[in-house]
Amino acid sequence: MAEKKNNRRKPAGEGTELPARQQDQVLSGAEDAPKIGKIAGPRQKPAAQRGKAKEAPAQAPKEKAAHSGAKQGKGRGKTPQVQSDQAAAAARKAESGRGRQARGKKQTLGTAPIAAAQQARAAKQAQAQEKAQAQKKGRGRQKKSKKPPIRAYFLGGLNEIGKNFTLYECQDDMVIVDCGMAFPDEEMLGVDLVIPDFTFVEKNRSKIRGVVITHGHEDHIGAVPYLLKKLNVPVYGTALTIGLIEGKLKEHGLTGSARLQVTPPGSHLQMGCMDVELIHVNHSIADAVALAIHSPAGTIVHTGDFKIDMTPAEGAMIDLARFAELGKEGVLALLADSTNAERPGYTKTEQSVHNSLDSLFLRAEGKRIIVATFASSISRVQMIINCAVKYGRKVALSGRSMVNVMGIASELGYLHIPDGVLIDLNLINRYEPGQLVLITTGSQGEPMSALTRMAFSDHRQVAINPNDFIILSARPIPGNEKTVGAVVDELLKQGCTVIYESMYEVHVSGHACQEELKLMQALTRPKFFIPVHGEQKHLRKHAGLAMAMGIPEENIFIGHIGSVLEIQEDGIKQLADAPAGSVLVDGLGVGDVGSIVLRDRKHLAEDGIIVAVCTIEGDTGHVAAGPDIVSRGFVYVRESEALMDEARKVVYNTLEDCAKHRVRDWSALKQNVKDELSRFLYRKTQRSPMVLPIIMEV
Repeated sequence: MAEKKNNRRKPAGEGTELPARQQDQVLSGAEDAPKIGKIAGPRQKPAAQRGKAKEAPAQAPKEKAAHSGAKQGKGRGKTPQVQSDQAAAAARKAESGRGRQARGKKQTLGTAPIAAAQQARAAKQAQAQEKAQAQKKGRGRQKKSKKPPIRAYFLGGLNEIGKNFTLYECQDDMVIVDCGMAFPDEEMLGVDLVIPDFTFVEKNRSKIRGVVITHGHEDHIGAVPYLLKKLNVPVYGTALTIGLIEGKLKEHGLTGSARLQVTPPGSHLQMGCMDVELIHVNHSIADAVALAIHSPAGTIVHTGDFKIDMTPAEGAMIDLARFAELGKEGVLALLADSTNAERPGYTKTEQSVHNSLDSLFLRAEGKRIIVATFASSISRVQMIINCAVKYGRKVALSGRSMVNVMGIASELGYLHIPDGVLIDLNLINRYEPGQLVLITTGSQGEPMSALTRMAFSDHRQVAINPNDFIILSARPIPGNEKTVGAVVDELLKQGCTVIYESMYEVHVSGHACQEELKLMQALTRPKFFIPVHGEQKHLRKHAGLAMAMGIPEENIFIGHIGSVLEIQEDGIKQLADAPAGSVLVDGLGVGDVGSIVLRDRKHLAEDGIIVAVCTIEGDTGHVAAGPDIVSRGFVYVRESEALMDEARKVVYNTLEDCAKHRVRDWSALKQNVKDELSRFLYRKTQRSPMVLPIIMEV
């Protein structure tokens, strides 16, 4: 462009010719000329070019003169002076015609530029074909180098809420993203926690470069202690996240051996061939980050849990600028949170909760306020404390997890409590109801949570009364609706005022809704899209949003637990599943409760148990004492004596029949007693209790 400007400033009478390269540059602009003989607006050419086109319509492209009378081509049979005179005349003609152009009249272009444009296009097409053929011929001689693939192992967090556990592998380097737990469902009787199966990572322990945690919620950090017991690898996260993990490791006695590293948002972690970048996002807990995994295969964006909050309760808003930069640089694949993919619009800002809480505090004047929320919702707790200070109330914390998390948050500076506001729960009886605020756990109706124990009059320090104003500042997690409803009903029976999400804006989600999910896709512009963190309905809906944003269906992958996806620039490929599943934690036992144990527990819970105790003679096999029948969870023995007597006869006859036929194998004896007694009880009661025969020999 600089060369063109200089040429325009040359006097028309100099008569210097342009080099061949510059003539080609001039003609390259003719490609844009329309296929009709008129142009308007920015496409107008200077008068000098029009004049030359009329005088030499058959000029070859390389012999065409430039515009504005400043550039001159190689004329056929014409001297430079003749060309200069023509250019000057054309310039005077153009000057005289400016008035007509200003009145909106269009000018005739002629046929030469059209022919030139067509010839230029034909020449370029020919060059492109020759180049393509040359490349095709050279493929056999020189193989084009390909980028290595990156594999994603989905070991948790798909088709479920919780237990998030993803593994990335590239060139024999592996990085774990999140290591969470899930709450047991109704059929997992007696189970405390559900954690991922670590079989696959144990087999590949030499490749694991570390664990990166996106934020401090239980469904992302809950299984970290159990993982570190099997393989001691570095754990990276933001300050609050590492603080919460450290609190969990203390309970497991792992603080001395664990390698925890605080990495603030914006940091880069070099983990083998992968560079993991932490990007600040908004969520219902502070210090949440998304991850950009820069690998030789390309950049993978793993959003973690996020929402786009323009007015967050604490900290800065989500770093949208960085996501946009990544989109410009090129994103190979996007793995995005799908929790709220079914909810249209935008997630409300956390500030709306503050306004609702303020109005409810004003409404509850003279009553004791009890607020149930997630222990990890530090910003929500801060709002409650601020309202308590405003209305002159003292604050007490209830629930072990609430006390622990608030202690960590206060030490790290994420929670600010003025002096004299916080009191011990044992001292609440010293204050009037209108002077108190209790912040408690139990927003999900957990059986052993503080609010549940309060509702069922099982709490040692807090007794519910009609003068209580209870706020449930949380939305039930899918699957917990019934338990939450049972707690609310029980509180209402005791005459309390209960406020929950459907009544007031006492809770907003920490997850992005549809428009925010679309915005994330628009900013990152991924080639491939994988919805994560949600049930099947959430994943499917999120995939539909991606297709609406223009991502081809073949570039979208919906997986399941155990899925392995290989990602390259030229496509994605699903590989054979990796070992994955759920491990049940019951008390101190990890993995010792399996499907058989759960089946037996369910059987016991539904039908009860019958124990048949009998003693037989060692020599003959005949009954020496008994049998005695013990019933638990089946029938009340005192009200069913006739049934118990018949059951004894069935067991006696079965053992005597075995002695008669010389059946002495212990397993055969027990199985015969179990079969005969089960058939008898079902015939009499239409129920099938668990039958446990106990046979002793004397």
